[in-house]
Amino acid sequence: MATKNRDESKDYVLNMAKERDVKFIRLWFTDILGFLKSFAITVEELEGALEQGMGFDGSSIQGFARIDESDMVALPDPDTFQLLPWRPKEHRAVARMFCDIMRPGGDPFDGDPRYVLKCNLKRAADMGYTYYVGPELEYFYFRNSEGTEMLDAGGYFDMIPRDAATDLRRDTVLTLEEMGIGVEYSHHEVAASQHEIDMRYTDALTMADNVMTYRLVVKEIALEQGVYATFMPKPVFGINGSGMHVHQSLFKGEQNAFFDKNDPYHLSKDAKCFVAGLLKHAPEITAITNQWVNSYKRLVPGYEAPVYLSWARRNRSDLIRVPEYQPGKEKATRLEFRSPDPACNPYLAFSVMLAAGLEGIEKGYEVPEPVEENVYEMSPEERERSGISTLPGSLWEAIQLTEKSEVVRKALGDHVFNAFIQNKIIEWEQYRSQVTDYELKKYLPIL
Repeated sequence: MATKNRDESKDYVLNMAKERDVKFIRLWFTDILGFLKSFAITVEELEGALEQGMGFDGSSIQGFARIDESDMVALPDPDTFQLLPWRPKEHRAVARMFCDIMRPGGDPFDGDPRYVLKCNLKRAADMGYTYYVGPELEYFYFRNSEGTEMLDAGGYFDMIPRDAATDLRRDTVLTLEEMGIGVEYSHHEVAASQHEIDMRYTDALTMADNVMTYRLVVKEIALEQGVYATFMPKPVFGINGSGMHVHQSLFKGEQNAFFDKNDPYHLSKDAKCFVAGLLKHAPEITAITNQWVNSYKRLVPGYEAPVYLSWARRNRSDLIRVPEYQPGKEKATRLEFRSPDPACNPYLAFSVMLAAGLEGIEKGYEVPEPVEENVYEMSPEERERSGISTLPGSLWEAIQLTEKSEVVRKALGDHVFNAFIQNKIIEWEQYRSQVTDYELKKYLPIL
């Protein structure tokens, strides 16, 4: 469907809706914080929606609009039409489409995260590149949303006896594939009751849509089987949190722009400049890639989460890892950015990662030497001598760095940039005024 023009895609959708007896179509989009939003139309409205979009009140969506400018139009992207497998398939099926949010006059709305990503992809395209990503989203299964009771005691890649978690993962993979989302791997992760399903590498816009779908599918399948799935970055103290390592590369046509057969790392100059851009701007993009107060409970040394600004080939303590080249697999040359977590807004996260990398290419940043030794085991003095600094340690620290960042402002546009910062300041203020269980346990008996 990707090669069809919009008219052909619209015809395909209308025919599919008729053939599959679709009654309701859910129109999906995200708010600035990355929450999936939706409203349903009936099949009778479908043709009109594909032509002109559907009006809705944007004032109720955080970050989208103030009350006095609340009229918005959701224009469905026909290439994203899919039946929802967890809804009835016969006798009135339900489908979904992702939407681009427009102003009533037909201009794109600059507060739409999908539009933000499209703008950054256009910047890459103007430089001759297509941006591909492959995120690895980790998550936990718990008995319910009230607590953190585990479903299993498995570890990394464990083949645990068949239980609820194994079936959940299998059903999730089958549902994703039914919705046209290719899956490469699924396995148990390091922590008990922690799992990972990796989607097949694709272009960044398709993948951002896929991430939103993936998170919903994981939760829907868990709900069907009476358990709870969460993408919270650090739900349990003392064990690994959940990350979203993002594999990424730039292509020029069919050629991987990151590959150079004569380089010891098989990395082109573009790839090295991209790495340098990511390393230089990582602290200021962290409020976007790790956007919650809880995100910074994961970004601490000792739990496989990267906190130091370094890169290497084999070392999993580095922020950026370059998977080893396999002969004949030039197209697989990529770098893995390891700090993001799976609760971010993927449209904005991919936007700022791409923007940081392109900044490195445009300005010819020099990449520092790779660090193959374990950065966690180095002393502060050794890290300082090697010029290795750290990611921000709290949401507040991250917000302050992002507020000053021209790279992030340019990547997000003024509307999303200002609204995002405003949302995060509110979140931080609410958090810092809380009295936590930790404080009560530690201080109440002694003060």
